[in-house]
Amino acid sequence: MSAVFKGLVFSFLSFSASADQAAPQPNMTGQLIMLGGFFAIFYFLVLRPQSKRAKSHQQLVANLAQGDEVLTSGGILGKVTAVSDHYATVMVSEGVELKIQKQAISASMPKGTLKALS
Repeated sequence: MSAVFKGLVFSFLSFSASADQAAPQPNMTGQLIMLGGFFAIFYFLVLRPQSKRAKSHQQLVANLAQGDEVLTSGGILGKVTAVSDHYATVMVSEGVELKIQKQAISASMPKGTLKALS
């Protein structure tokens, strides 16, 4: 056998012998910090904005009053003519009124929006 081949065999055997030794255990503190970081990112990018939108929609529905111009989630634009506990009556044109759930109202439009579109 050549000297080069003997050197390769020796280095392979010494490498496999060192691989059999126990590897150090990973640090648990680093893993907990990483998990906390992921939770913080998830909270600030998903949970917090979603709760803010839900709170503002709930406030919009609670403050709904007669005469408000609204946009429904179906894209219907109209003027509120009556409000009850769970429903609102929306006039979409002269003589045409729709009774919809208050939760279906997605936005309150500025006064004069209907006149500007007509």
